[in-house]
Amino acid sequence: MRGLKGLKKPAKYMLALSLVLGGLLPSFADNIHAESHVDNPYLGATGYINPDYAANVDSSMAKVSDASLKAKMATIKSYPTAVWLDRIAAIDGGGGRLSLEQHLDAALAQKKGSTPITAEFIIYDLPGRDCHALASNGELPLTQAALEQYKTQYIDRIASIFAKPKYQDLRIVAIIEPDSLPNLVTNLSTPSCAQANSSGIYVSGIQYALNKLHAIPNVYNYLDIGHSGWLGWDNNRSGTVSLYTKTVSGTSAGLKSVDGFITNTSNTTPLIEPNLPNPDLNVGGQPIKSSKYYEWNPYFDEMDFTQALYRDFTAAGWPASIGLLIDTSRNGWGGPDRPATAVGGDINTYVNSGRVDRRNHRGNWCNSAGAGLGTPPQAAPAAHLDAYVWAKPPGESDGSSSLIPNDEGKGFDRMCDPTYVTADGVLTGALPNAPISGQWFHDQFVMLVQNAYPAVPGSGGSTPDPQPTVPAAPVNVAAAAGSGQIKVSWSSVNDATAYNVKRSTSLTGPFITVAKGVTNTNYTNTGLTNGTAYYYVVTAVNLAGESVNSAVVTATPTASVTVPAAPAGLNGTAGDAQVKLDWNAVSGASGYTVKRARSASGPYTALAANISGLTYTDTTVTNGTTYYYVVSAVNSAGESANSAAVSAKPQGATAQPPAGSLSVLYRAGDSSATDNAIKPFLNIKNNGSTAVNLSDLKIRYYFTKDGNQPLTSFVDWAQVGGANVTRTFTDTYLEVGFTSGAGTLEPGGQTGDIQLRIHKNDWSNFNEADDYSYDPSKTSYAEWNRVTLDQGGVRVWGMEP
Repeated sequence: MRGLKGLKKPAKYMLALSLVLGGLLPSFADNIHAESHVDNPYLGATGYINPDYAANVDSSMAKVSDASLKAKMATIKSYPTAVWLDRIAAIDGGGGRLSLEQHLDAALAQKKGSTPITAEFIIYDLPGRDCHALASNGELPLTQAALEQYKTQYIDRIASIFAKPKYQDLRIVAIIEPDSLPNLVTNLSTPSCAQANSSGIYVSGIQYALNKLHAIPNVYNYLDIGHSGWLGWDNNRSGTVSLYTKTVSGTSAGLKSVDGFITNTSNTTPLIEPNLPNPDLNVGGQPIKSSKYYEWNPYFDEMDFTQALYRDFTAAGWPASIGLLIDTSRNGWGGPDRPATAVGGDINTYVNSGRVDRRNHRGNWCNSAGAGLGTPPQAAPAAHLDAYVWAKPPGESDGSSSLIPNDEGKGFDRMCDPTYVTADGVLTGALPNAPISGQWFHDQFVMLVQNAYPAVPGSGGSTPDPQPTVPAAPVNVAAAAGSGQIKVSWSSVNDATAYNVKRSTSLTGPFITVAKGVTNTNYTNTGLTNGTAYYYVVTAVNLAGESVNSAVVTATPTASVTVPAAPAGLNGTAGDAQVKLDWNAVSGASGYTVKRARSASGPYTALAANISGLTYTDTTVTNGTTYYYVVSAVNSAGESANSAAVSAKPQGATAQPPAGSLSVLYRAGDSSATDNAIKPFLNIKNNGSTAVNLSDLKIRYYFTKDGNQPLTSFVDWAQVGGANVTRTFTDTYLEVGFTSGAGTLEPGGQTGDIQLRIHKNDWSNFNEADDYSYDPSKTSYAEWNRVTLDQGGVRVWGMEP
């Protein structure tokens, strides 16, 4: 073991000095820590029991007389919870709370022999933190001076303490800045969030924290990443992956500086919605994800959401070892109001009867009435999940229900006021008489214990709450062979949270697990040898345990797929800074690869792979340059020869957009060109010096109707108010106007988001690939002259097709 024993006194002195100064920390880090950095810090480790939290629980136990409730509270004291470093003063403790070093010393004292122990700390003092919620605002303003203070007085001090040699055998989990980067994805219409983005303070602060903490080998960095009710929509999730990838790539160690992500921090979104397992379930002619409660968000719970995040991040180049945490401290939703099934003939009745999440709206986040403790902390509960954790110590307030002066910079947010009707037209559902965020809230703690799901052990002999039982074995198991792979499928099992798939090359076993924690009802086992018979069983699992094996099924993979023929009928059509390609379908092809060259003889370089359709638009071209293209077809057997080559020379538009003081900004609300919705998101900017009446303006967004079905448009959200936005159709464009209630657009101002959605009345799909105004590459707002703007009937921006 490499450690301090071999160092002579002068070297020890220089090492200590370097740790205090922080400058040489990375150089010495490998020499001062005993345990190597592991993939999952929770595996095989105990958890740190926070004495401050235990004291708060003791204070509540002293206030209740019910013996059963006391016993449950006593059990809660044995669960590990995170320590929040939510201001600089928290590093030194005081006011009855331990300092950071005292917490680490206590963790050392709790460590049992050579068994690792994990201690969790919330890094939470970013300048202008949580720019969209007043209750959790912090002490540091959104300024460059405060950013330097954050670095030197907060992060540097924390890093120097974590790096002390005596803490080398602790596994320290740092949960980095809740509710920071997600606000830069969805809330840029909030001025403080827009400033956090444009100033770069959020990104710079987080990169600095990651650099300093990653340099310590026994520190594990997990970035907060919101929750499914916030970032579950496809466009929000893709924007999140892009922002996080860019931010973390900018650190010294790149993507390696992050060990994983944590979802649901301080939130109450359920781990699983057991009565609503399929968001695409059709009730009354509509999928339940289109209900008012879910608003087309396909992710109802954190289990499905984290699996989607894992797929998205690994597809974006992140390592397969990336792990996720879920904060389950307050998302149990048990108690007498927990539904056991979903019923109803329309989507809203069906969803509202079945959802265990009883909030009035998924956006309600403060001290939610009816919530309960969730699943206790647990290591590696499912595939790609490092742990369930209690990041938010249950019983600590989310924010005050009325204004309470304080010296911590925490404001009063009306979302914490139980009498407030939100912009969604519902009450907040917040508990009354709440203290400021982070302070102990006895009434909330009692509610969380009483509504725990699963129920807290230690009921003192009273009738226990219903506990989950081990699920039954899956039935209707089937195996379908392909080339080098077998797809195993089965029917869903009541009360199962996941499934394990096991394989053998003998009917009688032994069966080895090849997939653990599968949340779908099918699994494809790849990398198999054609001609070999494989045998499979499936088990169902939940919190109570694992079922017995299912009946055995068998299949033999066979190489039957042949390489497809080369595509025919390739056409290339030049446009302004783009070339549109189309070709004929090839039998047996699973996708196509487009290749480009600067001469007919090549060499051709792959431009886009795994294209599922028969069209592709190349927007990475220069006007006036001739390009040559070929297309190949691919499937599991291989790739075809190239098609015959075609050439195209893009040319610039001859007309120029009119010059004026107004411009239109656009972003694609949906990157899928072939679904059943067109989602242009628009924003008008006044670059001039004179206010403009919005009722004088008309926007035209050009698209292809694709059929004869009547069209319907919606305003999903508009900063000027959806009721103030008018829409009319022709067969080629949607014209958007404003009522007088929309007011004026001041000089330098913007209308903010105008989120539009167009559907056919039969909900059939569009093909937006050739739509004049559509550009899926615009995932953030930018000026776009293919959307026109008229003022008083005069064109002031953009070009018609």
